[in-house]
Amino acid sequence: MKKILFCCLLGIISLTANAGNPKRVILIALDGISINGFTQANTPHLDALLSEGALSLNTRVVMPSVTLPNWTSHLTGSGPEQHGVFNNDWTLADSHYPLQDKDADGYYPSVFTVIKEQKTEIKTAFYYNWINLFYPYNKKYLDEVSYLENDGYKENYAKALDFMLQHKQEPVLVFLYSVHTDHAGHKHQWMSDEYIQSIEEADAEIGTLIEKMKANDLYKDTYFLFVSDHGGIKYGHGGTSSDEMIVPWGIKGPKIKKGFIMEEPNNTVNTASVILHLFKIKQPDAWIGKVPHSIFK
Repeated sequence: MKKILFCCLLGIISLTANAGNPKRVILIALDGISINGFTQANTPHLDALLSEGALSLNTRVVMPSVTLPNWTSHLTGSGPEQHGVFNNDWTLADSHYPLQDKDADGYYPSVFTVIKEQKTEIKTAFYYNWINLFYPYNKKYLDEVSYLENDGYKENYAKALDFMLQHKQEPVLVFLYSVHTDHAGHKHQWMSDEYIQSIEEADAEIGTLIEKMKANDLYKDTYFLFVSDHGGIKYGHGGTSSDEMIVPWGIKGPKIKKGFIMEEPNNTVNTASVILHLFKIKQPDAWIGKVPHSIFK
């Protein structure tokens, strides 16, 4: 009898702990954010968020310093040598480079694939507004996908909040992306008033999302990653200057050091490795990303 009661008590404690402490990871992904742009723009909401966590101002991107190869690297823990995405025009149908690994449908394993194959209870979502961005990913490993045209992104922030509320008692991974900051650089030049304004506009929307997450008890046990894919000079990017190759990278969450400035070398390929580490999932052998352990308490 005592043994039965003890086992029941353990079960209740376990269920209560799991139900009361779901883990959420949300990637706030802004395209084309240079170090100078990030530091010059007035971003009170991002500043407040990252002051509670760890921030790198020396994160390297993979070569070439263009959009699709680097976002693919963020989300696959690998470089172009492994995932095969070398330019912005990549599609699976036109891919002739031998991928180092692939799923049954021919896609390189992304963080979404690995998570769903090992822990199906984790809910995954992908929000974006540049059509090519989604090409390297197998949709069947995502529970929600939303694309907006014409640089729209605010509606996706609302959808991401709804998704997290819908799955409040489940672990969740959300990728929340906008390209409007990059497009401002291409149209008006990096470090122009319009480019800086685009970052500040995004910060205001990030602040609204954070306040709504706090109001709905979604903030405290969530890991936030702030990531970008490249910087820029004049009207473009793709070269090897520090303005193009070095970006901000930050993380905030329950087990992350507060007010910590990272000195440890960091790269876009590490993002997916960190996500798997948070969910306690082993990364594929083909991945080259590493977890920067200095960020943890």
